[in-house]
Amino acid sequence: MLFTLHKYIFRELLRVFILSSVALTLMLSLGSILQPVQEFGVGPRQVLSLMGYFLPITLTFVLPMAALFACSLIYGRFAGDSELDACRASGISLIRLVFPGLVLAIIVAIANLFLSFYVMPVFVQRAEKSLKTDANKILFRNIQRKNFYVLPPDNRYIVYADKADLENNTLSGVIVTEMKNNEIKNIFTAEAAKVSFNPHERFNEVQILAYKSGLLGAESEAGAEWGSLTAELGSLLSDEIKFKKIDEMRKIEADLMNFYPIEKLARETYAQVIIELLAQDINAGITKRNEKPQESADDSGGFYELLRIPNSIKFIAGRCVAQDEEIELSGENEVIIKEYNTDSGETLRTLICEKALLHLEGDKLAPTLTMDIYNLREQGSDELTMRYIIRGLIPPRAAEIAANEFKTESGSLKVEKLASDLSQLPGFQLSKGLNSLQYKLQREIRRALVRIKAEIHTRLVFGAGCIPMILIGIGLGIIKKGGHLLTAFGASCLPAAVLIVCIMSGKNLIKNPGAESITGVAVIWAGLVFLLLLAAVIYRQLLKN
Repeated sequence: MLFTLHKYIFRELLRVFILSSVALTLMLSLGSILQPVQEFGVGPRQVLSLMGYFLPITLTFVLPMAALFACSLIYGRFAGDSELDACRASGISLIRLVFPGLVLAIIVAIANLFLSFYVMPVFVQRAEKSLKTDANKILFRNIQRKNFYVLPPDNRYIVYADKADLENNTLSGVIVTEMKNNEIKNIFTAEAAKVSFNPHERFNEVQILAYKSGLLGAESEAGAEWGSLTAELGSLLSDEIKFKKIDEMRKIEADLMNFYPIEKLARETYAQVIIELLAQDINAGITKRNEKPQESADDSGGFYELLRIPNSIKFIAGRCVAQDEEIELSGENEVIIKEYNTDSGETLRTLICEKALLHLEGDKLAPTLTMDIYNLREQGSDELTMRYIIRGLIPPRAAEIAANEFKTESGSLKVEKLASDLSQLPGFQLSKGLNSLQYKLQREIRRALVRIKAEIHTRLVFGAGCIPMILIGIGLGIIKKGGHLLTAFGASCLPAAVLIVCIMSGKNLIKNPGAESITGVAVIWAGLVFLLLLAAVIYRQLLKN
């Protein structure tokens, strides 16, 4: 008889639970994809696939609420129809009658923990791959609709175009604005451009090959028949701790380079260190030359050398300043650059210019140098060239010093050392730009570590909290049997709200730099303790009556 009764109650619970889960999932799924639709401009087919990918996120919230609604409703009706009184009069205790609801609560708690720790991160990564696959369609669709698109996630590049041809992946009337600290750094123009996306495991790379391109700046204007721009685009969705599996979180704690935002900042900091060490080396040569002004400009001791195959260069300048991952070379008179054959040492040409820029290109862990020369003329000629580019130069001693100090034997970066004091390097002085990068790296490291702690405790508390929360719903359903059926559900939502408030408050305390993380953890678990105490009080009162 008892098994038949349990089967009857559980069947009623399951019916209401499934119907309410479906209804809530449909409503919340539309809301969960609203931001990606607005931000990335995805098409109808992608909307349907994203709804499926975001389903586990929705279910982590839907399942507890649907179970709470089902239990409060069914047990309220069970008590209101005097079925509960008849069962107790037959000698069946209240605890045995609550058993089907307890089973549902345990199933929901286990499902919630499994979804949040394992399933949800996998589906978010699949959504990420889906967006990466259709990245070119997203870009062209936005340009067709708004005539511009801001490349995510750091919004560094803004692409404007008069016309977008998705079939041929071409743009017409192109302007690309490069932003730095909310200010315009560079403006690139082109009559036409071909856009291609190269997906990598941890980031996307967009390459814009421009025809009749130009660079507009405050001091100079440069143009070329062909030009290219390559930008690295980070993760659109999955580079958030809240979307990581538990084993991924542990890997990040063991090696911070496993987290892309930290890895990217570490590579940028490492590149800036190379630039400033190189600038320091160049300035040492300039100082040495100024101390011996009697030496001629042709003396090789006054030139700084950068190797390349087959042709290397050596240059001399009056001033060298490092800023924003580039070195500006200038002088009171001129910058002299000699291009020569690496094997024979024969000088091929001598260039004279007002200004030249050295910046890193390619992989920042093993970069090459590119020299942009502006308003130049070749020695012996009066013809003025607006811009000339020399690529593939090898960073000399600076890269070797940086590699020895900040790289492990496996080639990975020592993130903690990059974020620490760099004054230990001989004669090294931190610039404002490097100091800013270090601050961002330190902040990102702390942010990642505290978010890992907050996320683990949040998922555990919310998953385990499903059991007392649903039991409270059952108890209030029985107590409120004489009222409206939804009264018990509404009253049951208040303890659930307390749990959510405690979780959010605890997470904010953990993230607060001025607060102890243990305080935030205690506040998160306090919500679960409150639910357990409230459930004990409710069932003590029911058993007494």
